[in-house]
Amino acid sequence: MKTPLPLPAALKGRPFTAAEAGQAGVSAKRLRHRSLTRLGKGIREDGPTTEQPLSTRVRPFIEVNKRCAASHLTAAGLLSLPLRLRKEKPDMHHIIRPEGEAHLDRPHVIVHRMKLYDDEVTVHEGIPVTTPERTWLDLAELLSLDALVVAGDSCARVPRPELEGRDMPLCSVSDLQRMIDRHKGKRGIRKAKEAIQLIRVGSDSPQETLLRLALVRAGLPEPELNVPIIDDTGRRHHEPDLSYRKYRIGIEYEGEHHAEEGQIARDITRSERYAALGWTEVRISKRHMVNDAKPAAAKVLVALVQAGWRRGS
Repeated sequence: MKTPLPLPAALKGRPFTAAEAGQAGVSAKRLRHRSLTRLGKGIREDGPTTEQPLSTRVRPFIEVNKRCAASHLTAAGLLSLPLRLRKEKPDMHHIIRPEGEAHLDRPHVIVHRMKLYDDEVTVHEGIPVTTPERTWLDLAELLSLDALVVAGDSCARVPRPELEGRDMPLCSVSDLQRMIDRHKGKRGIRKAKEAIQLIRVGSDSPQETLLRLALVRAGLPEPELNVPIIDDTGRRHHEPDLSYRKYRIGIEYEGEHHAEEGQIARDITRSERYAALGWTEVRISKRHMVNDAKPAAAKVLVALVQAGWRRGS
């Protein structure tokens, strides 16, 4: 077979539909060449594309499958919900089709046919995708309880505009509750009902959520989340990840970036500030989160007892 003509630059290194290839001047014969990988009816790719953004990889599958939207884990990825507790093959995409639509059996696609209302679909980067609240409800059939709470905390958290370029949460806890009330018999609904009781506004990371859950399950008081320390003069200081204001205890979860030189200096300054304010700082790292975070809970318990807390008090 002769060396094929090069593809237009706009199609290289990504999956594309036969329709957009035709619009770019690519012949049907060129689309049949063995140098292209057939991902399904009407979809080709020019070499591995797993390094491409998720929106680029999933777009062709949405375009060739009418009346559908990205859903479940794929929607969560597009909406940047944290799913580090779940591994998923990068070449498999979840799409949802309303009940009554024809069944689809396509490679690289997991099709969910279920009840879907118009207000449960939005557009993200030009791709139809289930709304954050509907995505969260769909995840209930796939994720563990704690992972679902992590996703819910992420949906409801108020973002930091200076870091994220937005100032509104993806959705509210009441939006999540509305989905539960609307889809009473849906798979995973029991887990969703349990999870929504555990969702809190204020967690800035999955590890903060998991730490909070571990502390409560250990019988400790529920901590506040990212609430600023106010000194006796009314001056605002930094926000501990989790805190017990009554006992003047701040809990900081330190991820890998805390090992960086600049961050180490900032952490030392923060520790000195805790001491000056008469607060106790409890520093938690990845090693404290093993065994369902029992080491973390034990460390916080020591600080609480030293501050005067007693079980049942």
